[in-house]
Amino acid sequence: MFTTRRPRRLVIGIAAGAVAALGLTACASGTGDAGDSADVSEITVVAANSPWVEGLKTLGTQYEQETGVKVNIEAYGNEQLNDNYKVKLNAQSADFDVMAFQVQDVMREFSRNGWLTDMTEQVESDADWNWEDFQSAARDAVELDGVVYGVPVMTERQIVYYRTDLLEAAGIPVPKTLDELKSAAAALNDPDNGMYGIAMRGSRVPLVTQLSSFLYSFGGDFQDEDGNASVDTPEAKKAYEFYGDLLRESGPPGATNMGWVEASALFAQGKAAFYIDADSQAYTFLDADNSAVVDTVGFAQFPEGPAGSKFYNIVPQTVGINAFSKKKEAAWEFIKWVTNEENTKWLLANETVPGARESAWNDAEATASFPAGLVEIIQNVGDHGVGHDRPQLEQVAAAREIVGGPAITAIEGGDVAEAAKTANTQFQELLDSEK
Repeated sequence: MFTTRRPRRLVIGIAAGAVAALGLTACASGTGDAGDSADVSEITVVAANSPWVEGLKTLGTQYEQETGVKVNIEAYGNEQLNDNYKVKLNAQSADFDVMAFQVQDVMREFSRNGWLTDMTEQVESDADWNWEDFQSAARDAVELDGVVYGVPVMTERQIVYYRTDLLEAAGIPVPKTLDELKSAAAALNDPDNGMYGIAMRGSRVPLVTQLSSFLYSFGGDFQDEDGNASVDTPEAKKAYEFYGDLLRESGPPGATNMGWVEASALFAQGKAAFYIDADSQAYTFLDADNSAVVDTVGFAQFPEGPAGSKFYNIVPQTVGINAFSKKKEAAWEFIKWVTNEENTKWLLANETVPGARESAWNDAEATASFPAGLVEIIQNVGDHGVGHDRPQLEQVAAAREIVGGPAITAIEGGDVAEAAKTANTQFQELLDSEK
């Protein structure tokens, strides 16, 4: 992902032998039999194509050698995966046991339908496996109404990418606050010479996830503690205005048509001083075949706003258990093994899979393939991380369309307060429709 992979070194954290029975129970409306016996010979894992799945192919072979349990892996694109799940789970299919899914897109729907197994007792009762070692934001992300539905296997954060050479030449320190970022972007903005102060997503729906960290750092959120719409609070309106001002005053023309592809391309071409987006894009800027900033890109934590530095720290993929599986105990044993500390470190080192365990990120050997600046940011996630980057409801696509509206108004220099009021009313109606 970031550099050429080092030679593989398998680190296995389980003794040879039969799979122990730990006893999982399905969530209330699930009907799967939890009583699988110790003679389970194979389990099936279904997941989205990802670096984690690539690493799983190697670890799965080793797991079979150690336990005698064969691991069948089925991988799909995200949309195909979700469509496949809905068809099979609606039919209460037991064709697969371990299921990887996107927390923010489907967990609410799947849990409501009784398709996911309640894993709360399992993750919290095994001291050696150590649930507390997982980043707090990642743990929060896989929990809904006090129930844990999976174990996070990949994480992603919003960070600041910047041009080290431009900041050094201008004598500008790396911004620590949002106000400093705004000033630095303005100082380095030179559109007449094809250089822009900052590049970010400006398209209505794609920008929502990147707006989120600004929203949190101003003290707001998409919803309040009771789950009601809150995009018209004073804090939210200030966040919208700041985001819009930043792009309008120091961003490229046509920003409202830019998603991450277009915005990241500007930075990779050396045409922007700052770029703010997910840390998963770091490989783009470190690839000499596709980047003009390989030697000049720096990484910084999301700057502090009035409420501090609060950035999303989400889980793009988590692993849970099919509520209709007949092999729940065996499924948990595999999940516990593949997500233990040693194998998380192996995945980080050999497949550059950004796992959720703090111990892995604090291991110098495991993080050797990652840029030091990025590792430092992740090591310091702590209380800065927020486990969601979009509204929290089932109809998330419709919600993003609504809450992205005031940001477009802000970028265009319109009446943000009125746009936020309208969006809040529409968003609340959407939330009420789910009750």
